[in-house]
Amino acid sequence: MKKKFTFFTLITLLLSVLIMGCGAEKELSSSAKEITTAAEPSVELNISAAASLKEAMGDIETEFKKVKPNVTLTVNFGASGSLQQQIEQGAPCDIFISAGQSQMKALESKSLLLEDTQKDLVKNDLVLVGPKDTTITGLSDLTSDKVKKIAVGEPKSVPAGQYADETFTKLGIKDTVASKLVFAKDVKEVLAWSASGNAEVGFVYKSDALSSSDVKIIETIADDKHSPITYPIGVIKASKNPDVAKAFEDFLFTDTCKNIFEKYGYGIA
Repeated sequence: MKKKFTFFTLITLLLSVLIMGCGAEKELSSSAKEITTAAEPSVELNISAAASLKEAMGDIETEFKKVKPNVTLTVNFGASGSLQQQIEQGAPCDIFISAGQSQMKALESKSLLLEDTQKDLVKNDLVLVGPKDTTITGLSDLTSDKVKKIAVGEPKSVPAGQYADETFTKLGIKDTVASKLVFAKDVKEVLAWSASGNAEVGFVYKSDALSSSDVKIIETIADDKHSPITYPIGVIKASKNPDVAKAFEDFLFTDTCKNIFEKYGYGIA
C-alpha cells in the first residue's frame, strides 16, 4: 500500500512539473510577443488630403491600423490648393493627396516630393447637385430664372471649382452665369450650401454627393467638358518617416483600399 502511494505521488509530481512547464512556456511566449510589439516605435504620419477624401480615409485609417498598429495617421483635410501652399510654407507633412494634378506638379517643380513616389491614386466624376426636392433638371437650367445661386469651389484653390469653370467655358455660358456664382473654400462647403438650399445647385464630386442623403445628383458632367479628374499622391521629401510614408502609400494601392474607394464612388486611376 505504501509503494502504491509512493508511485502515485511520483506521477502527481511529474504531472505538476509538466503543467508548470507549459504555463511558463506560455508566459515566455506572451512576454516575447509583448517585447516584439514594444520594439516597433510609435510613428505619426501627417497626411494632407483633399477634403473630398474624408469619408474614404476614415475607413482606410481603420484598415491600416490592423496592419500597422504602431502608426497613427493625422489627416489634415482641405482644399488642395490651400494644402499645397501649407506644404510649401513648411507645414509638417509626410504625404500629400490632391484632387488635382496642378497642385502636385507645383510641389514637384519645387523639388518638394520624394523621387519616384508621385502616382495617380483614384479618379472621380464632377456632378451637379441640388436639394433633395430640387426641380432643376440639368445644366440647361443654369442660365434660367430657376437658378439664382450656383455654388462652386474657388477655382484657384479648389480643383472642383476649376473643373466647374472649365465646364462653363466649354458650354459657352461662363459670362452668363458669372453673377450667379458663390465661391466656397472646399467641396464640402459647396455640398452643405447645395443641401440647405442656400444655393439652388452646386458642383461637387460624385463621391461627395454619394456621401450625403440630403442632396440629389441632377446631372453627371461629361468627361469632355473638363480636364480629367485624377487624384495624385506623393511623399514629401522633408518627411521624417519616409519609409513608413511609402509603406502607407503602397497600402493605398492594395485591394483592400481599392474596395473602399469604389464603395465611396471613386474609380481606380
